[in-house]
Amino acid sequence: MTTRDRDYQLMMSALADVARRRDAALADAEQAYQTSAAQAAGELARAEGDAISADRWAGAAAAQVLDVDREAARLWEQLRRAPGLRVWALGEVPEPVSVEALPRTALESGPDSGSTLPAPRQSARTLLARAAERIDVTVRPPLRRSLPRWSLPLLPLLGALVAGMCGLVAAGLVTFGGTGIPGGAVLRGVGWLAFVVAPSAGVPVAAALAHRKLRARLDIGGIGLTLIGGMLAATVLSVTFASSR
Repeated sequence: MTTRDRDYQLMMSALADVARRRDAALADAEQAYQTSAAQAAGELARAEGDAISADRWAGAAAAQVLDVDREAARLWEQLRRAPGLRVWALGEVPEPVSVEALPRTALESGPDSGSTLPAPRQSARTLLARAAERIDVTVRPPLRRSLPRWSLPLLPLLGALVAGMCGLVAAGLVTFGGTGIPGGAVLRGVGWLAFVVAPSAGVPVAAALAHRKLRARLDIGGIGLTLIGGMLAATVLSVTFASSR
């Protein structure tokens, strides 16, 4: 084999090696392109899904804002029409807080939020429901039913109990004020005033219990039963106190 043949074989071997490296590089580039294209397609699909979720969340938030605004306007108008209130002092519905003043307010409950949320706060619907309840109770109180029959025999006992407690306090004040201490005359005057108030002291207690516990109203009959018990207890205490002096 001549030197020219040997050089030719070396050149062909080098050319074949370069071709193999070129084919391997092209295969790697093609594989990298396919991988990058798949990753890009996945990222694009996730971005489109996030955009759709954000659009849905924004639409739901806008609808909720409109509902809250309508409910707030309705409650404000109901409050303006309530009797006994000065309409001019209320004015128009207050404007909501600007988002620019609290930029994180609109983003705290956003979709797929990875940040740590603050302590849970009451929703606007809960606050509006509470405001509506307060308007109904204070401005336009509903009609309440009468006391149930089983509670009527308890009214004289309640009146006697409250009147007895008030009478005992009155007796203590009168007795303590008669010991010659400074301001004793004032204490005795407060004690005798308490004696006068004692028979009817159970009426506001009975009315409060009927309102809060039974959701009922204390009518004239219930007031009379409470006063009967209070007057009997006050009479017994007065006679006992008078006989002991």
